[in-house]
Amino acid sequence: MDFMKVLKSLEELLYELVSWLVFYPLTLWRAVTSPLSMMRYADLELADQSDDQYDDVISPPLFLLITLLLAQAVSTLMPREAAETAAEAAIAVSDSNLLIARGVIFGIFPLAMAVTLLMSKKVKLTRNTLRPPFFSQCYVAAPFVFLVGLATDLLLIPGRSAVAWGLLMLAGAVLWYGQAQVRWFRLDLNVGALRAALLFTTAFLAALVLALGVALAVGWGLQHWKG
Repeated sequence: MDFMKVLKSLEELLYELVSWLVFYPLTLWRAVTSPLSMMRYADLELADQSDDQYDDVISPPLFLLITLLLAQAVSTLMPREAAETAAEAAIAVSDSNLLIARGVIFGIFPLAMAVTLLMSKKVKLTRNTLRPPFFSQCYVAAPFVFLVGLATDLLLIPGRSAVAWGLLMLAGAVLWYGQAQVRWFRLDLNVGALRAALLFTTAFLAALVLALGVALAVGWGLQHWKG
């Protein structure tokens, strides 16, 4: 009986993994081309029964994690300088450490946007109230962090031969992310473009500073833990 349960679990796991080959590209396409629709979709799906949620796409946090995993895989294929910074070298002790670190660091961006929305609405910050906007933000954060990771890898190519491409990609990622967030704040808060842009800029800069601080702290901690 226990053996059959194990087989059933393996069967479900295999189907889930293989289904990503179909639903991940579909989710990515919808997130890139219709970010606001996907963010609204994430809110609506949380109201469904757990078995019916995100039936035709990848769930938001999982979508972000898979994207980070793909970004990490692409990063390993990029040529890098022999001497990395102390923080980068410490974080890259293992693939699992790097993935966890990236998940925490880049997860700060959807978290900052979600918290900013709740504070602007004067909604009490709880685990339940934070979940819907955070889930929504994961859909729009995933393409952004993938492009940022790729741009960073291009900037670190030896010889600086791809600096222009890296800067162009970084600027494009920020512009795409910014326009989606400004439109989101405008619709959800019913405010003007200037107010929405100010909210985005404040949240983005706060997330950027916090993410850099966490990255440096994680790098320092792993370096000293390693000995």
